[in-house]
Parts: sequence; structure tokens; C-alpha cells
Amino acid sequence: MRSLNLVLLWHMHQPDYRNYQTGEFFLPWVYLHAIKDYSDMACHLEKHPKVHAVVNFVPVLLDQMEDYIEQFDSGQIRDPLLRLLATPDLDHLGSDERSLIMESCFRCNHVNMMQPFPLYRQLHDLYEKLKQQDVAGLAYLSGQYLADLLMWYHLVWTGESVRQENDGVLQLMTKGAGFTYADRLWLCDLIGDVIRNLIPRYRKLAESGQIELSSTTHYHPLSPLLLDFSSAHDSLPYLVLPEEESYPGGRERVSVQLASAITSHARRFGHEPAGIWPAEGAVSPAFLDVLSQQGCRWIASGENVLSNSLCKSDPARHESGRHHYLYHPYRLQGASHNITCFFRDDVLSDRIGFEYARWFGLDAAEDLIRSLEQIGKEAPQGQEPLVSIIMDGENAWEHYPYNGFHFLNDFYRMLEAHPFIRTTTFDSYIRSSGDTATVELPELVAGSWVYGTFSTWIGDRDKNRAWDLLCAAKQRYDEVMQSGFLTAEEKVRVDRQLSSCESSDWFWWFGEYNPAPSVESFDRLFRDNLSNLYRLLKLPVPATLMEPVSHGSDGYHESSGTMRRGS
Repeated sequence: MRSLNLVLLWHMHQPDYRNYQTGEFFLPWVYLHAIKDYSDMACHLEKHPKVHAVVNFVPVLLDQMEDYIEQFDSGQIRDPLLRLLATPDLDHLGSDERSLIMESCFRCNHVNMMQPFPLYRQLHDLYEKLKQQDVAGLAYLSGQYLADLLMWYHLVWTGESVRQENDGVLQLMTKGAGFTYADRLWLCDLIGDVIRNLIPRYRKLAESGQIELSSTTHYHPLSPLLLDFSSAHDSLPYLVLPEEESYPGGRERVSVQLASAITSHARRFGHEPAGIWPAEGAVSPAFLDVLSQQGCRWIASGENVLSNSLCKSDPARHESGRHHYLYHPYRLQGASHNITCFFRDDVLSDRIGFEYARWFGLDAAEDLIRSLEQIGKEAPQGQEPLVSIIMDGENAWEHYPYNGFHFLNDFYRMLEAHPFIRTTTFDSYIRSSGDTATVELPELVAGSWVYGTFSTWIGDRDKNRAWDLLCAAKQRYDEVMQSGFLTAEEKVRVDRQLSSCESSDWFWWFGEYNPAPSVESFDRLFRDNLSNLYRLLKLPVPATLMEPVSHGSDGYHESSGTMRRGS
């Protein structure tokens, strides 16, 4: 069997949940994923030092983690749910705070994070019973009920590694009810300790050479669309675009966000990133030009981007089959830069994201190893394939029993012992192979890792309306910034607020195929961000921002929610 190179890229990202006017966090997903997923993913790597991987941190996620550290250090908690966990008296809360606890503390995968814990399930059953009878009946739930609910919610969000390393977590789970204020403070302190240690843990893994740390444009904007809306027509020629023809000053904005990402990465990890996982794997020739100007050596995207590009420019290679064209890197033919482009194996990545959660962990790990071995067997003579598994490093695991711990542990263990599969990183691969394995790509068709298109972020009525609202705000931003009316300090705050408005995450959620509760939350965040931008520009907030952009639907299907298949 031929040797096979495997790159695992785990993408760690949460959008900015902060209100810059108040400093409050609107949603708790940063700290919850930190204690569950970012901690577990670091632990797996620490326990399997022979497994190499790329870990991609979006800077705005790290900004928020550092914000939480500052909150714990100062004792001034600005996340409402976390603040309630540490509130001494829960018997005399206002109605809004009580509602926040009861609306928030059942948001989890009920099969894997509630059903295994009977006392947590009882809290949910009681809530549902009272809610069905009369919403006012919820007022009879005591402060002790709220304390127990807050505790169970945070306990089930602790990662398997956190539970294994802290006997106190298991002791609290065994206690199960009647949690005291001291119990809540202990758990709150543990959350702070876990978050404080995360960046140093990943930095240590990088310094040892085990992992490569990569980055993304700072606030996760869909860069090709900021550069040119019409790039969406590369893959979908008849897609309806927003009324505005282009995003004003988009090239400058992409350059600013990229430079900010590189600077923040160097501050945190001691060096600039060698490569960039673009937000949503979204690439275009124009974006590659911007990346090259700031020293980027590699990027990665989705398999369908490569497939679309070859269909258009090299159909013979495409027709030879994916095992002939997918498993090596590319360089764009005729380009003035030498950026190496890698492309995701959608089949294997989507199995981890959507299929293996239903398998016994060991069986899933063995199946993944067999699939990699088969790729090695099918590789053309004389080629040593490079397989790129690229996926979200956080959202899949709550669908697995035990947060995917046994699957990942078995998979990493098998990789360490495998005689032919060699884990590596993109930068290490480039340094070791040089140009020997790189193939010229005649043309790059713009697209993302989702379906090879930009349809998840543009083309829908609601998504296009959001773009028009953002373009209008950017035009006002340009006028005010050029007027000399703002101080240097005010301009910094305005620029940060605009960057948050440019995040791809708002556009991801707009559309009737997404669940209404999530759409409502992200719709509000988007409009709050734009409203705050107008306030910082000292302009009246347009009435259009008082009305929701999108409503979502009551149903659920696989293409909704936090994850998508690549194809």
C-alpha cells in the first residue's frame, strides 16, 4: 500500500455575540463551546502527540475568549447567563431573568446531553408540564429550581476531558439536586480556569510542532462577496443579486480584516500564520490576490470549488475521477503569486459531521481508516495522495454520545499506529514536498465549501435585503469617516462595529429554511449591530432596522442549523 498524507483541519469559530454599546453578550455559545469542545479537542491532541493537525482559530472567537478571561479576572460578568450562575439570590429575580434561565437552559442536544441525566430531564419535564398548563404557572418555580437548572445546564456542557480531569464535576453530577451558592461559584470558577488555559494549551501544541495554527479574516466576512457580488455568478449564473451592485470599498475592507487577523495571530501565538482557511472556504481569484499581498502561503476550500473549476477549464482531468484530481495541491495557472490551494474531501468530512454520530465510536473510526486506505490503493501510479479532512471543530460533537470522545480517541490512536497513513499539516507538507506534487489549475471558479457556491449567503430574498441594509450603512460610514467629524478614538470604535456587521454568519441564518428561534436571534444581532453602527456614526437609526429581515420556519431539515454538507 502506498503512503498517504492526511491533513485534519479543525475550524474553531463563533460570531461576535457582544453588544459594543453595553458590553453584554447576547448568546453564551463562546464559553459553552470552550468548556466542551475547544477543551476536548486540545485534550485529544495532547493525549496523542504523534497525530498532527491544523487548528484554525477565527480571531473574533479568540477576542471573545479573552473578553471572558477579563470578566473572570475583574469579577464583572457581562454574559447574562453566566452572571446568573454566580448570582447569590435566585429567589427574587425579575421576570426577564427568570425567562432567560428557562429559555436558555434547555438549549442542547436532548438525546445526548439531557436523556442520560434523569434529574436534568425531570427539570425539563416539570417545565414543559407547567408551560402547557399556563405560562403563569412557571412563576411558581422556586429559586432552588432555577439554581438546579443553571447547574445542570452548565454541567452537561462540560467536555468529557473536563469531567475526567476534575472530580468535582462528577461529584456535582452525583449530587444532582439542591445545589448551593457555593456549588455554583465552584463551577463558575472552573469555567474561568478552563477558558484561561485554552490559548496557552494550543500555543504549546503549536510550539512543539504537533499542530499548525492558521487563521481567518478577523470577523469572518465572506471576502469574495465583499470584493465583488457578481463572483456568485461564477457557479450560479442566474442567481439574483442584491439591488446594490457591489459592496462599497470592499477590497479595502477585506485587506483591513486580513491584516488585523495576521496581527492578532502573531500577538497570541508568536508568529504570523502561514495559511488561511477563508471564512466558509470562500475563494475567488480576486481574493487570492489580496491574500498574496499579505504573505499568505496556502489556502483551502471545498471539493466542489475544485470540481467546478476543472469542469470549466480542464474537463478531461475532471472526468478522470475524483481519486485522480482531488488528492494533491494546486497553484493557479498564470497567477502572479505562489499560493498553494488545498481542497476538502467532502465525503469523508461529511461522514464525520453527519454520519458517524449514529455509529459505535470504534466502528466509525475503523470505517474512516479503511476509507483512507482505499484512497491510497486507488491513487494513480507514482502518486502519494494528500487527503484534506476539513470541518467545524465544535458543532458536530453534541450529536455524538460522550461529545465524540470515544470516536476521536480511537481514530487518533489508530492514526498513531498506522504504518502508511501519515498525518501532517499544510505548511509542513509544502515545506517537505516543494512543488513536486503541485498541479496547475487553469482557472479558479469562485465558490465556498458549501455546494461550491455562495447561495448560503446571497441570492435569497432575505439575504439580499440584508446585503442592501449593510451596503447602505457602509455608504454612510464612508461619508462620515471622510468628513473629519469623528475623533481617532471614535473611528476605531466605528471600524470595529462595521467589521462585526460584515460577518458572514448573519447571512448564513437568513432564509425560510432555517429554524425560527435561531433566525430570530441572529436577525436581532445583525440589526443591533447595524443600529449601533449608525449611533457610533452619530446618525439616526433608519426605521428599516426596526423590522426583522427574516423569520425562518417551524420545520427542520438537514440543510438548516449550524452545519451543512459540502455537497
